Amino acid sequence: MTTLSPDEAKRAAAAEAIKLVRPGMKLGLGTGSTARHFVDLLGGLVAAGLDVLCVPTSEETRAQAAALGVALTTIDAEPELDLTVDGADEFDDSLRLVKGGGGALLREKIVATASKTMVVIADVSKHVEIMGKFPLPVEVTRFGLEATRRLIRARAEEAGCAGEIVLRDKGPGQPFITDNGNFILDCHFGALPRPEQLAQDLSAIPGVVEHGLFIGLAKAVICAGPGGIEIFGRLEAQAPP
Repeated sequence: MTTLSPDEAKRAAAAEAIKLVRPGMKLGLGTGSTARHFVDLLGGLVAAGLDVLCVPTSEETRAQAAALGVALTTIDAEPELDLTVDGADEFDDSLRLVKGGGGALLREKIVATASKTMVVIADVSKHVEIMGKFPLPVEVTRFGLEATRRLIRARAEEAGCAGEIVLRDKGPGQPFITDNGNFILDCHFGALPRPEQLAQDLSAIPGVVEHGLFIGLAKAVICAGPGGIEIFGRLEAQAPP
């Protein structure tokens, strides 16, 4: 049995996902180390003549895709997409996801929701039985940060969660700023026993812009590991008109 490194597994999952792409598709391009492999492979197909139009979910992904010659647009110009391929920080058997480790959760969720099909690519380490192993990112406004953090803690406790809620930084004394100009609070809960309730309650907090729980969005997860490719859900990418 061939043992894949985590990076090789990510690329193997991306290579499986690239098979879903058809000429003329409008694609959402995810953000993060696994999605980066997909964009690299897509760039190779575009160089060979593939015609697609893509919406990136971050400025980082935009720069990568543009450098590869991939045709780009915005979600305002193309509000309905055929397929989005993105990574995840973790997923469970119900295709519930935690995303936002790369800080692009708001744009990722907007693009995923605008897509007929969202497919996640991941290595086997991202598969969990109980969600919450990875800290849950919550994008919040700068105004009212502490008031928002207090409400997040209270709502989380009602959903059975407890743990440290940390302002993400990019260096000592330098908070991480999203592409949308907001902060991110990373919630180290360890376990999310009632993720649906938590997602609903977080969305109701005024200072919360978006949270990293993606529930009911992914149609399938392509997971690569030592045993090869495993598909969770169903791969049914929509054909372009």
